[in-house]
Amino acid sequence: MAGYIVDIFVWLLLAVAVLALLARRLHIPYPIFFVIGGLLLGLMPGLPRIRLDPELVFLFFLPPLLFPAALFTSWRDFRANLRPISLLAIGLVLFTTATVAWLAFYFFHLPLAVGFVLGAIISPPDAIAATAIAERLSVPRRIVTILEGESLVNDATALVAYRFAVAAVATGTFSLSRAGGEFLFVGFGGIVVGLAVGWLVARFHRRVPDPPIEITFSLLIPFATYLSAERLGVSGVLAVVTAGLYLGRRGPEIISAQTRLQAVPVWEMVEFLLNGFVFILIGLQLPEVSRAVFDHRDYSIGQLVWYALVISLAVILIRILWVFPASYLPRLLFKSIRKKDPYPSWRHVTIVAWTGMRGVVSLAAALALPLTIWGGAPFPNRDLILFLTFTVILATLVVQGLSLPLLIHWLGIKDDGSAAREEREARLQANQAALARLKQIPEHNPAKADAKRRLSIEYEDRIRQLEDTGPENANSPRHLFSSEYEHLSQETLTEERKTIVQLRNRGVISDEVLRHIQRDIDLAEARLRHGIGDDAEG
Repeated sequence: MAGYIVDIFVWLLLAVAVLALLARRLHIPYPIFFVIGGLLLGLMPGLPRIRLDPELVFLFFLPPLLFPAALFTSWRDFRANLRPISLLAIGLVLFTTATVAWLAFYFFHLPLAVGFVLGAIISPPDAIAATAIAERLSVPRRIVTILEGESLVNDATALVAYRFAVAAVATGTFSLSRAGGEFLFVGFGGIVVGLAVGWLVARFHRRVPDPPIEITFSLLIPFATYLSAERLGVSGVLAVVTAGLYLGRRGPEIISAQTRLQAVPVWEMVEFLLNGFVFILIGLQLPEVSRAVFDHRDYSIGQLVWYALVISLAVILIRILWVFPASYLPRLLFKSIRKKDPYPSWRHVTIVAWTGMRGVVSLAAALALPLTIWGGAPFPNRDLILFLTFTVILATLVVQGLSLPLLIHWLGIKDDGSAAREEREARLQANQAALARLKQIPEHNPAKADAKRRLSIEYEDRIRQLEDTGPENANSPRHLFSSEYEHLSQETLTEERKTIVQLRNRGVISDEVLRHIQRDIDLAEARLRHGIGDDAEG
C-alpha cells in the first residue's frame, strides 16, 4: 500500500512538471492545462484508478491554497471593494444556487431539494483558477482584486448553502429561519476564529524570531485554523481567509527580513505543487465519473450531453445576468455610491462577468455527497450530480479560461498602471527618507565618512532614476539604478561567481564557503533584476 501511494505521488510530480512546462511553452494558464492533461491521463488504458477522498481535498488542499491567497491580498483594496465582492461572493452564489435548482427541476425533473444541492456545488468560482489566470493577464488591478476577493469568500457561502441543501435531501425537512440564523452564526463565527488565530500567530512571530521555526509554523496555520473552526461548527474557509488577511496586514511589521526571504519561495513551491495536484486530479476523476453514470443506464448519452450543455451554459449566463445589474443598479439608485465610485467601464464589467471558472471546492463538495439518506435509501441522482459538476468544471475552465485572453485583447483592456505608480512613489519617498537620515548621521572617522559618501551616491542614483520615470512612464520597466550601473554590476557579479567556482574547483575553498558567497551574489543579482525580469516575462 505504501509503495502504491509513493508511486502515485511520483507520477503526479512528473505530470505537474511536464504539464507546467508545456503550458508555459504554449502560453496557456496552467490550471486549464493541468485539467486537460489529467483528463487525457485518465483515458489512458492501464493506469491505476485514483479515487479522490473529499476529506483530503477539504483539509489537505483547500486551507493551504486559500491561506497564501489571502495572505498576499491587499487589505486596503479588499476593504475598498467590499461591496462588489460581497455582491458576488454572497449574492451571486445564492442567486446561482436558486436558479440552477429551478432549472434542474424544470429541465431535468430533479427534486427541488436535489437541484439546490447541485446549485450549491457549482455556484462558487474557484480561487485558484481566478488568481492564476487573472494575474497573468494585463488587466486593471481593481478587476484582479474583485476576482480574488470574491473567490476567497464565496466558498464559505456555497459550503453553508450546500450543508443545508444536503440536510434537506437527507431528512426531507428544511427551515428557512433556522438556515438563515445558522448562516450568520457560521459566517461570523469563522471570522472570529480567524481573527483569534491571527492574533495568536502575530504574538508568536514577535517572540520567536527564528526563520525555520516560523516557516514551519506558518505551514501549520491554515490546517490548525480550518480544523479549529470546523470543530467549533463555524466556517473553516472564512477562518482561514480571515487569518490570512490579518497576518498579511501585520506581516511587514512582525516578520523579519530573513524569514520573508525564506518563506516566500517555500509558499510559492507549496502553492505550485498543490495547484498542480488538485487540477490534475480533477481531470483524472472525470472518466471514472462518466463511466459510473453510463453504467447505471438511467440516462441516455444524448440526455447526458443535453444536461451538461444546459447546466454549463446556465452557470455562465447566470453570472453575466447578475454582474451587469449588480455593477450599475446600486450606482443608479444611490447617489452616494455613484459619487464615491463612478460607473465602471462596460468592458471591465464584461471581464468580471466572464471570469467564472469552477474548480476545487465544487469537486470536493460533489465527492463528499453521502451515498445514502435517512432510511438507507440511495442519495437521489448522486451520479448525475457528480457528472454535471465535473462537466461544469471542465467547460468553464476550458471555454472561459482559454477565451479570456482573447476577450481582453478584443476589448482593448490594459493594466491601468496604478500599482506601478504607487510603487514608484513609495520607492521614491523611501529612498528620499533614507538619504535624509544618512545626512543626519555624524562622521567620526575617515572610514565612516567614505562609507557615507558611497552610500549617498547610491541613494542619489536611485532617486534620480525614480524621478526620471514619471507617472507617464510608470508602466515601463522599473529600475532601481541607472542602466549603466546595472549592466556593469551584472558583469562584475558574473565574474565574482565564475571566480569562486574556479576556487572551489581548485580546492582552495570548500563547497560550504562557495554556497555562502554564492547566496550573497544571488541576492545582489536579484536586487538588480527586481522589476525588470517580471515585466520581461509578462
